[in-house]
Amino acid sequence: MNQAFDVAELAATYANKSAQDILKLAFSQFGDDLWISFSGAEDVVLVDMAWKLNKNVKVFSLDTGRLHPETYRFIEQVRDFYKIDIELISPDQSKLEPFVKEKGLFSFYKDGHGECCGVRKIEPLRRKLSGVSAWATGQRRDQSPGTRSQVAALEIDTAFSTPERTLYKFNPLAQMTSEEIWGYIRMLELPYNSLHERGFISIGCEPCTRPVLPNQHEREGRWWWEEATQKECGLHAGNIISKA
Repeated sequence: MNQAFDVAELAATYANKSAQDILKLAFSQFGDDLWISFSGAEDVVLVDMAWKLNKNVKVFSLDTGRLHPETYRFIEQVRDFYKIDIELISPDQSKLEPFVKEKGLFSFYKDGHGECCGVRKIEPLRRKLSGVSAWATGQRRDQSPGTRSQVAALEIDTAFSTPERTLYKFNPLAQMTSEEIWGYIRMLELPYNSLHERGFISIGCEPCTRPVLPNQHEREGRWWWEEATQKECGLHAGNIISKA
């Protein structure tokens, strides 16, 4: 990494830059040490842009064990389309099995999604990021007015950094809109999750995701039984923490 890396200054400089420019910055600073997070939804745009800049791009995806069959198929489509490896990160069975034994498979409907996401998403992601210098996500400001409206082009990941290691986080798609994302997908005929054709916009685990109605915001299809200001699974906990 270039030692002259001023996050605040670069975040301001790149606030209105294109997604490609932000990715170019990320690769110039971290090269092959940059990892792309792929969620099985519109993140294919991020993968496409990154792959065009670096054919050796590293991509990972969280396999919670509760994804839709369509999402698993889509991950394989993207793997084949770009001829890249997509590293699937799974929950630690020594933590998952006791949780399921004690709480069952649908406890989140009663006591919130935090504990389940902690086991199925946060712990695996923390494990992955513990050996990573920088990662890029497909977060966009228009995805969730309650928690993502201030997403920066790049930042220090306060949720997963440690006292011994600073983790850098890039959000190249931050200022792109859903309309722009889908314009990109259609123009380049990229593969996409077939669930989008059935009214799903924001796609996560099967029990916690549902289609949205016309004029509903996409985030209303996620954890619909909880307050809008808490609709983060913890992967981007800094979005909430920073507002506390």
